[in-house]
Amino acid sequence: MDEKNVAVIVETSNSYARGVLRGIHEYARTRHGWTLYLTEHGRHEIDESFAGNWTFDGAIARIETDQMARIISGMKVPTVDVSAARLIEGIPWVETDDAAITQLALDHLRDCGLQNFAFFGDPFYNWSVWRQQNFERLLDRPDIVASRIFNLPVRKEPAVRWWTQRDAIRQWLESLPKPVGIFACYDACGLQLLDICRYYGFMVPEDIAVVGVDNDELLCELSNPTMSSVIPNALRTGAYAAEMLDRMMRGGQIEGRKHSIAPLGVRKRVSTDVLTVADPHVARAVAFIRQHSHKNIRVEDVLQVVPLSRRVLEARFRQALNRTPHQEILRARTNAVRELLLETDMSLSEISEALGIEHPEYLSVFFKKETGLTPREYRDQVRGRALLRTQD
Repeated sequence: MDEKNVAVIVETSNSYARGVLRGIHEYARTRHGWTLYLTEHGRHEIDESFAGNWTFDGAIARIETDQMARIISGMKVPTVDVSAARLIEGIPWVETDDAAITQLALDHLRDCGLQNFAFFGDPFYNWSVWRQQNFERLLDRPDIVASRIFNLPVRKEPAVRWWTQRDAIRQWLESLPKPVGIFACYDACGLQLLDICRYYGFMVPEDIAVVGVDNDELLCELSNPTMSSVIPNALRTGAYAAEMLDRMMRGGQIEGRKHSIAPLGVRKRVSTDVLTVADPHVARAVAFIRQHSHKNIRVEDVLQVVPLSRRVLEARFRQALNRTPHQEILRARTNAVRELLLETDMSLSEISEALGIEHPEYLSVFFKKETGLTPREYRDQVRGRALLRTQD
């Protein structure tokens, strides 16, 4: 196999980028002729001497500045972009599926029984703009959406002086109908929003529930309260970018468009640990289902705790949550499996036993139907171990 020298120009300063790097590394391990060249730098930094000191056969880069775009273009090698900035046209780029991320965030907030939603964004980043657009599309309420969106100032530099926006954010938070679920465009914005809520005495999650994006464990656990977050499949993003570059270095043609990678789910923490449902019978039923998510319950069991017929209960569920009791049971069971896969090293057999499922094979089929991944694939991808197909 021919030796391939690959430039990896991806920052090491945040959780998402490190996930992308792990995916690239996992793929490179299957390509025995690959040598990766990586320099430590921040998101908007690059050492100009990097490109001139080595001869490369290809590059994977987060092209986030005009300077970086100029350097990458000057290398004149097959390149895959893993940034949403789109500073070099005509090359393939691999990014998160922003529509799916937004859908997951809103679904999670709806799972909390919330009916009021808002968006906190940073238009410096394209993916924040796209998430806002998807937020507006999914709510489909042009009469109210504008008042439910707060964006940080448009600017040329990535840094933002949060304290200068503090009072404006407070006024916006005060104007929102309560309780409200806020979708923060990414974890750093969510962290700052929670800081502002704490500073001004807004109750989280009782009045304001917050969900971010990236599931940066450090930021999410350091925030007060801890922050729920959408889990992107950064590992798969890196691995897929490497796979595409491999094909390009072999002479293959890859269409110069966005290749979207779906997220893995939502990691629930204290910032959304609330259940707000106006219908007391539905609230009681949902609480029962979630309290017993580790048991093999059915709708008949739910009917034992609410004085309603099955038909009436289903109608009230649809009105309050836009789903049936059976669908709520499936969602609760899926989340229970996710938690055990994420937080324990239990085997599939042990998880099946803990959830009252007789056959582990059924658990695997059920989980893949609900998430698109087998339990093993989900655990490996969340924990940073790629499952990649090998190529000839």
